[in-house]
Amino acid sequence: MKLLRYGKLGSEKPGIIDSEGKIRDLSNALPDIDAGTLTDESLNDIRKMDLQKLPEANDIDRIGCPVANVGKLICIGLNYSDHAKESNMPIPTEPVVFMKATSAIIGPNDDVLLPAGSKKGDWEVELAFVIGKTARNVSESNALEHVAGYTICNDVSEREWQLEHGSQWSKGKSFDTFAPIGPWLVTKDEIKDPHNLPMWLDLNGKRMQTGNTNTMIFGIEKLISYLSYFVTLNPGDIVSTGTPPGVGMGIKPEAVYLKAGDQMRVGIDGLGEQQQNVSGG
Repeated sequence: MKLLRYGKLGSEKPGIIDSEGKIRDLSNALPDIDAGTLTDESLNDIRKMDLQKLPEANDIDRIGCPVANVGKLICIGLNYSDHAKESNMPIPTEPVVFMKATSAIIGPNDDVLLPAGSKKGDWEVELAFVIGKTARNVSESNALEHVAGYTICNDVSEREWQLEHGSQWSKGKSFDTFAPIGPWLVTKDEIKDPHNLPMWLDLNGKRMQTGNTNTMIFGIEKLISYLSYFVTLNPGDIVSTGTPPGVGMGIKPEAVYLKAGDQMRVGIDGLGEQQQNVSGG
């Protein structure tokens, strides 16, 4: 299933994509797509619905983050060895973990606003997974049982604030609008192998990132087991798993950074596409 939330910011409705690609309104069947919706039982109830009997959603002017009330947005840094090399950082021997403020979350096609004076805004296409079952110190062997589905996160970053104001990455990652997520939550049964998904990002029509999740250093099972040892993962939490090479700060001979008027297009096979216009700075 492809689940989504649509409508004006703060007034989004839950929806589902039917077999013809139409958005059907789920608001009469459930209040929202949130922690309570993401359990196996609730998702199975949705699967049993006759989507043709649900009203078609019309005049959609905005798609929101596919998960409401995200509790935690956890990110994994340097999870692709070639991205670590382009960043001039050592290849990690354990997952590099940082938190991204949930106030940074926006819809997949909302505008990205650079903070005042920003000089080093950057982009990162990432596979994200959404927790559907509480994970506390779980083993790798049953880690995927705790996943509800997958989506896209553009881990927008301000490199000056990430790297030049101390070593706390969250400062450069948590500005408002720095976490476009969506367009859909694709349930795990529809993704045959999350570790073999082509991914890409275009800036102003030029391909900047081309990668595949099969080159991740730490796979999803490892990440869930590792994270759940020291933090409980709750339904509705989102983990963004890192980016392949091609980010702006890695471009030679001179880095390229975001500026007002830029446009990013972001995609992962099977998970849809995003598009953001950039303003501010």
